[in-house]
Amino acid sequence: MAKAIKKQALGRGLSALLKDPDNDIKSVEDKNASQLVGNIIALEIGSIEVNPFQPRSNFNEESLEELASSIRELGVIQPITVRKIDFNQFQLVSGERRYRASKLIGLKTIPAYIRIANDMESLEMALVENIQRQDLDPIEIALSYQRLLDEINLTQEKMSERVGKKRSTVTNYLRLLKLDPIVQSGIRDGFLSMGHGRALVNITNTKDQIKLYELIVKNNLSVRNTESAVKKFQTAETTPSSVNNKQSQSVYKTDMNDFNSKFGVKVSVAALLKGTGKITLHFNNDQEYQKLKKTLLGD
Repeated sequence: MAKAIKKQALGRGLSALLKDPDNDIKSVEDKNASQLVGNIIALEIGSIEVNPFQPRSNFNEESLEELASSIRELGVIQPITVRKIDFNQFQLVSGERRYRASKLIGLKTIPAYIRIANDMESLEMALVENIQRQDLDPIEIALSYQRLLDEINLTQEKMSERVGKKRSTVTNYLRLLKLDPIVQSGIRDGFLSMGHGRALVNITNTKDQIKLYELIVKNNLSVRNTESAVKKFQTAETTPSSVNNKQSQSVYKTDMNDFNSKFGVKVSVAALLKGTGKITLHFNNDQEYQKLKKTLLGD
């Protein structure tokens, strides 16, 4: 705690430079820039705005209250990072939870590292910092990877270098975005693990994904059991008779009216695998049964 206070005290002296309009620092080449950029400075919270590039949108209120309580007792131990955007105006790059918690308890200043970065650099820093946090769910990480690809124009290889992850790891996260949004929500809410998601992504039909997702949740299936279920599903899906089964169903539905007229009772037809099936005759009373018997067996 003493160390944190000492750093903030030094920062208060340096922060006076930021309020000098005659020596406004706009780039790393400006006078006194080396004294500020990369140093910890006590910034007024009112001079800091939230980063519009922040990839994280959900902040757990209970967790935020706990952090605020810790800051009230110990202070802000880890400084936030900001970038200078105007005279005595700054924008968050990382540390929004610390910033929010500090505002929550009414702090006037907060220790911060000063960076000078353009919008693209700020977005990249925010995304990379976000990915490296420990409490992200797999979908949040995947979305951050996707934004690095789309908005920073990084290749998967370059991105894996920036975030310190294997390329195969990055690819596995990105594949999760192929899942149906309902399944993605299940991962974000903790009903499924990333392992479950990696298995389900092999099912291309989103309706089938949802069916298996519901089965996993209902039966609390492990990742291994889920992988087995997916393999069984894929085997059944690619069996020729299964394809014929779908084609036959439409024919059976057309024939049902003829069956109903012939027997005078409800008739249901079900096609099974391997070309098999069954016809079920339904009767509601003895009179219908006798009529059905007569039709089938004759007088």
